[in-house]
Amino acid sequence: MNIDTFRDYCLNKKGVTESLPFGPDNLVLKVMGKIFTIVSMEKIPLRVNLKCDPQRAIELREEYDGSILPGYHMNKQHWNTLILDDNLNPKLVFELVDHSYELIVNSLSLKLKKELENL
Repeated sequence: MNIDTFRDYCLNKKGVTESLPFGPDNLVLKVMGKIFTIVSMEKIPLRVNLKCDPQRAIELREEYDGSILPGYHMNKQHWNTLILDDNLNPKLVFELVDHSYELIVNSLSLKLKKELENL
């Protein structure tokens, strides 16, 4: 999967913005100001960090050993790094983007959830 496909999928979600706060090689995508993915653009194949339920994170790392790793520079209990090579089906990647997005949306304050609904 390339950066354009990944980025477009994320940006089509409600309330998502992008920025480069960690320098030009790390694209950060947020929902209502909260990070749900970081894309490391200097690596080939592309690497992305996604938030994940802790138990599911462990299961994914075991099932996709070498392609899904503990989150690089993140809380390894709650974040995974996906290496977007041919070993990961795009459908799975999009599912995990949705999961990360939903975890963040569910953790938003009531005020932010209401603002998101009204977008």
